[in-house]
Amino acid sequence: MTKPGQAPTTTDSVGDMLRDTADRLFQAHCDAATQRAADQGTWPGALWQVVEEAALHRALVPEEAGGFGVPVPDALSLLRVAGAHAVPLPLAETMLAGWLLAKAGVVLPDGPLSVGPVRDGESLTLARAGDALHISGMLTRVPWARDVAALAVLAQQDGQSRVALVGKSSWSIEPGENVAREPRDTVRFDGPAIAAARTAVTPSTLKALGAALRTQQIAGALTRLTDMTTQYAQERVQFGRPIGKFQAVQQALAVLAGQTAAAVAGADIAADAFGDDPRILPIAAGKARAGEAAGIATAIAHQVHGAIGFTFEHSLHFLTRRLWSWRDEFGNDAAWNRVLGRHMARAGADALWPEITAA
Repeated sequence: MTKPGQAPTTTDSVGDMLRDTADRLFQAHCDAATQRAADQGTWPGALWQVVEEAALHRALVPEEAGGFGVPVPDALSLLRVAGAHAVPLPLAETMLAGWLLAKAGVVLPDGPLSVGPVRDGESLTLARAGDALHISGMLTRVPWARDVAALAVLAQQDGQSRVALVGKSSWSIEPGENVAREPRDTVRFDGPAIAAARTAVTPSTLKALGAALRTQQIAGALTRLTDMTTQYAQERVQFGRPIGKFQAVQQALAVLAGQTAAAVAGADIAADAFGDDPRILPIAAGKARAGEAAGIATAIAHQVHGAIGFTFEHSLHFLTRRLWSWRDEFGNDAAWNRVLGRHMARAGADALWPEITAA
């Protein structure tokens, strides 16, 4: 049976085993107490330890670099499971950083990782300083920077793009957070890089790769949100019958299910487009549609739950606040729709239908 937030795949595949492992792990270790503690700024070290022991953070890393070597869609589907459980960890960021470093031939460090830049117009500079490389510059809204062991960042050296592995001793932090109270810090770099290597990945490409990962998390969280809201509508009795029996609520639940299905389809498209040379347009379409779905679906979920859904004690907000945050990160739906619109405008009217139906 498919678990919350998972895309259906071939029975008994490696991907199924990965998702089942992740689901059991998060059910056992990502409880409400862990989520609430993380909400108050406590790093969930015990939860990260079991993630690392299961090597889930290496799912995107090729086998020769110490990863699983599974197909990319199977690796990314772990993030749907994590999204369904509202896991308060930089699992997506560590997976992306590990993939980026491994592709460049940089040895992966232990511990959680993050990436940058995540916003347009920001850049870092690498310069030779004796036998070492010195990195300088500033990045904003870096996910989980205060909690990670190192950062995988893109930087320019002599006009060429490099991916650099940078340790904590080479940066300082100005704390920030998103709506879900996850760390989104400003990081100022001024120190040596642990390692650096050439990469074909540009900041715009990194943004697209990050968007593909966020789309998986959104799809997983929306799947869980839909299940929770449907169950609540069946259990909550008003005027002598479950509110799910009222036609207006049924219509709202139908819209909710449709939005979730659209987000899952967008996540499938984005996962298929992820890779060494990512296809930007499918990722743009997937992230834009998932972001739109997140806004509509969270509104419906809170309407159906009523006042109880807004309380800190209820688990709904762990999902909705992350959905509100993730839809805006690595480009929101408006930004990615502009990418699609500009492409279609350049292609011209005669190419509109072939572009829409292209594989």
